[in-house]
Amino acid sequence: MTNVLAGPFAAYQLSLSGADVVKVEVPGGGDLARSLGADSELNKAQLGASFVAQNSGKRSIAVDLKTEEGREAFTALLRSSDVLLENFRPGVLDRLGFGQQMLKELNPRLVYCAISGFGQTGPLRDRPAYDQIVQGLSGMMSSSGTEDSGPLRAGYPVADTLGGMAASFAISSALVERARTNEGSVIDVSMLETAITAMGWVVSNLLVAGQSPVPMGNENFTAAPSGTFMTGAGRINISANKQEQFEALCRYIGRKELAADPRFAEREARKTNREELKLCLEEALAERSAQEWEDGFSTIGVPAGQVLEVSEVLDLAQVRERGLVHEVPNPVDDERKLSVLGNGVRINGTVSTPAAGPPLLGEHTDEILREIGMDQSKIDSLREHGGIV
Repeated sequence: MTNVLAGPFAAYQLSLSGADVVKVEVPGGGDLARSLGADSELNKAQLGASFVAQNSGKRSIAVDLKTEEGREAFTALLRSSDVLLENFRPGVLDRLGFGQQMLKELNPRLVYCAISGFGQTGPLRDRPAYDQIVQGLSGMMSSSGTEDSGPLRAGYPVADTLGGMAASFAISSALVERARTNEGSVIDVSMLETAITAMGWVVSNLLVAGQSPVPMGNENFTAAPSGTFMTGAGRINISANKQEQFEALCRYIGRKELAADPRFAEREARKTNREELKLCLEEALAERSAQEWEDGFSTIGVPAGQVLEVSEVLDLAQVRERGLVHEVPNPVDDERKLSVLGNGVRINGTVSTPAAGPPLLGEHTDEILREIGMDQSKIDSLREHGGIV
């Protein structure tokens, strides 16, 4: 019972790992993401790019929980399910008649996971939240950008993705626990909290050392040179965090005297004088392209990589060889395949691949209800009364 990103992303990760995911949608419009994306034709077909990206391999059942017949169908589905995942605001399922106590009575072995902006408890629990709201409230934005730019959001929905990843991990763990205890559990995932935990050293330095983060753009506050540098053609990220890496870098670019310069000779001095060091390095880096420097630095053990466009990333030999991008069937156009991402995980050497293309709204309603024991006459009756589509 998920919409847009955090919840669908969580379920998609489980689907890629082999779960049979049934997407429960509202008749008529379904998941809002069905109409979101850069391709207007797909949006009209309720297969927006945003939807396709996170829902391939799932099956769809359209149920109206505001009708008695819809609640009957959903109850039957719950009794036969392992997991219920939703990302409504807290209290919505209760108002629909499926609160935690009812879920436990219907299926004591059910793993119930709720993803929300702020969690099921606390003074902010009832507030709506989108990714950018969480990025701002979590401190992510204040630690990004520069003094001149001010706080900057990540250019992609990182808070939604982190919340979904945390949910999929928690669900998998709960299923392992259930195998031991034969009992279900209730999982409460807060997007705000998962975003804060993902900030790592930024938060740890404040908690442990009392040091607040300072926005430094593309620079790494823990070391120098560690950031983004301009070359003769393109930008490159260099992370020469160790002393031996810095010295190897200086030799390779033909500026070995920098390693002996009092401003740069030691780690803390380099951090203090990072701007001067960057100017010196970029003067030497201007002699070659980012691609040439990346190839060369890899041979001497200095971590480095070009700053690429998304189209360039998807065309990398490394990404193609690993099989990250998959083609899936298009349910409304046999001639046009749809491309989606996997998850970058291989198990026993096998790539995680979507089992099918994205579902049309309510495409599998009859199929799913028959699987859980309903005969066709009962299904037809539920449909006649508006409970299902």
